[in-house]
Amino acid sequence: MTPTEAALFEIGGPRARRRILIGTILSALALAALFAWIVYRFYIKGQLDSRYWYFFAQLNVWEFIGMGLVGTMRAALGAGAIAVVFGLVLMLGRTSRWAPVRWVATAFIEFFRGTPTLLFIYAMFLLPAQMGLKISTYWMVVIPVSAYASAVLAEVYRAGAAAVPHGQKEAGVSLGLSEWQNFRYVVMPQMFRIITPTLVTQLVVVVKDTSFGYVVTYPELMVNAKVIIANFSSLVPVYLVVAIIYILVNLAISRFANWLSRRQNTQVLDIPTVMPHMVES
Repeated sequence: MTPTEAALFEIGGPRARRRILIGTILSALALAALFAWIVYRFYIKGQLDSRYWYFFAQLNVWEFIGMGLVGTMRAALGAGAIAVVFGLVLMLGRTSRWAPVRWVATAFIEFFRGTPTLLFIYAMFLLPAQMGLKISTYWMVVIPVSAYASAVLAEVYRAGAAAVPHGQKEAGVSLGLSEWQNFRYVVMPQMFRIITPTLVTQLVVVVKDTSFGYVVTYPELMVNAKVIIANFSSLVPVYLVVAIIYILVNLAISRFANWLSRRQNTQVLDIPTVMPHMVES
């Protein structure tokens, strides 16, 4: 159990652990029964017939699915990289002392957080063409997805900065650091330590949002799945396989975020560790 979990949940006694074990077993049986019912429904509807599944034995089909997965990850990594940087810029703008900068950053964050990503992708598909601009389908996906993720990460950054102990900030001021130096050397390293697992977890949302690439026919996983469906007239099996791929990718990202969370809890950054570097600067 991580320190965060220990702070939120009490360690149960023998009776509580027994109830948890019984609940876990009952839940597992219920999930197994649900899975069996789904398979049975597939069977009686003929969805398990070989004519709906035979093409998965063909290497070129998996190569095509793999190309779609690569397209999804390219878009996700591009949008994620932009969001990490631009989200920090938005956070600095929202916490700025200059009112106009703060208003603009706040308006951007609230607008993009409150509007569906799919609507932005439609806008990127339609508006540039109306103005005579040519944009690749990659950027039609990456720009809207990164805009939404930037707005979300700006609030994550702000929460991380607020979570840094106030005494650490006061210690930086007492050393004669300027406001920017205090943020750079004292607040920002600890802020990133706090929010790194959340940043990684946000990549799950980015990966799922790239599935809207079908609007602009960007060659990602869902678009390639539609091509396979059109060629082999197999709707449910293809979507089932694609869903499993999405689940495995997002599960891997979530596991990585949990690993980072456990790792971060073993590294405590305090003022003495950053003071020598600050003095040298």
